[in-house]
Amino acid sequence: MKVTLRKTAKGYEIYVPKKDLEEPVVAMENEAPWGGWIEIGNGWRFQMPEMPADTPLPLTVEARRLSAD
Repeated sequence: MKVTLRKTAKGYEIYVPKKDLEEPVVAMENEAPWGGWIEIGNGWRFQMPEMPADTPLPLTVEARRLSAD
C-alpha cells in the first residue's frame, strides 16, 4: 500500500491516500522508520522498506500493512 511519510515538529506522520487517512506514528521498531514496523494512531502497523536513515522526507513508499486494529 502506498503511504507518504513526513516529519513534523511532533514526530512522524503517515498519510494513506487510498484511505484518505492521516495519522501520527506512535511506535517504531527501530530508531528510524526504515526497515522495521511502525504503528500509527489508529492501531495499524506497516512494514517499512529499507532506506538510509537520512532519507529526505516527505516521501511516498510502498509499505506492507501488518494489522488492521
